[in-house]
Amino acid sequence: MKILVVRYRFIGDTILTIPFLRNLRRAYPDAQIDMLVGPVSGDVLLECPYIDNLITFDTTRKHKYDSIKETKQSFFSYVKLIKNQKYDKAYVLKRSLSSAFLVFMAGIRERIGFNTEHRGILLTKSVPYIKNKHEIECFLDVLKADNIPVVDNYLENWIDEDSRVKIDKILGNFNIQDTLKILIHATSGNPKKEWHPEKFAQVIEYLINQRNAQIFYTGTEKDSQMYEKIHTLIKQDLAIEPVNLCGQLSIQDSMALISRMNLVVGVDSGTLHIAASVNIPVIGIYGPMNPEKWKAWGDIHTILYSDIPCAPCDIRGKKCPEDNACLKNITPETVIHECNKQLGDKFTI
Repeated sequence: MKILVVRYRFIGDTILTIPFLRNLRRAYPDAQIDMLVGPVSGDVLLECPYIDNLITFDTTRKHKYDSIKETKQSFFSYVKLIKNQKYDKAYVLKRSLSSAFLVFMAGIRERIGFNTEHRGILLTKSVPYIKNKHEIECFLDVLKADNIPVVDNYLENWIDEDSRVKIDKILGNFNIQDTLKILIHATSGNPKKEWHPEKFAQVIEYLINQRNAQIFYTGTEKDSQMYEKIHTLIKQDLAIEPVNLCGQLSIQDSMALISRMNLVVGVDSGTLHIAASVNIPVIGIYGPMNPEKWKAWGDIHTILYSDIPCAPCDIRGKKCPEDNACLKNITPETVIHECNKQLGDKFTI
């Protein structure tokens, strides 16, 4: 049996396939299970034991994390590649029309996926997609629709040993073995999901000067601009200088760093899902997207969002008529309060 799982693009969405992959492997222990993933974002699954091969699908560069040096390929080059593999079954976890068209054109006999974008005619089995259900559970619905037993739904992940060694060396440059370590993630692939820099400045100032925290930043090289802006808004001298690693780490390196944190505080982004996958507590700041669908998965996380009539809106429309009230209503005091609840009496000055 040869099976192809299709879920390319976006770090968070890719991580959320892990419970699906584990249950699929349990049902087909001897099958060849390959996965079609996006450039860079697919690296979160490099060490996943449930997959035999990762196939990078690289036709567009819509997301900032998709920027790589390799040349983009044509859509039909992937049709040919997949057709030559002679897969018996495809699970199309991506919801686009083009992803269903891809496996249809590749001639895969069984094609199971969501009934979105009027693509049911391209699938052999269509599965309802429930908008107010967490994405992990939606993925597992695809297995259930194919009569595959779903035994569990927990999130997990695996980190390359070279990345662990690299992060150990970086952390070894600082005398912070017993210090509170917090990752702040202020950027998102969509700026409409970003909290105001001045509010992050107040949180960072408190965590450093009142909780004696060592703060870390990660992301693309361009993300450094956000943290530089935040630092111009910090009003007091900081007792401990934050460590900015933007542009210096691979996805696996970032996973290794996050696994060494005591807490991650950030906006709705793939970084929060990385933290959840390595069992690090998250305080997530959610705005226009539905937190019930996209929140960090697990009971140890804190999800902050504004319960207002227009939210969630899933970022529809070009300009928010409420001036981004869903994010503006979340105050630094609220985030600080939740940080203290998560941390308790640990690491106090």
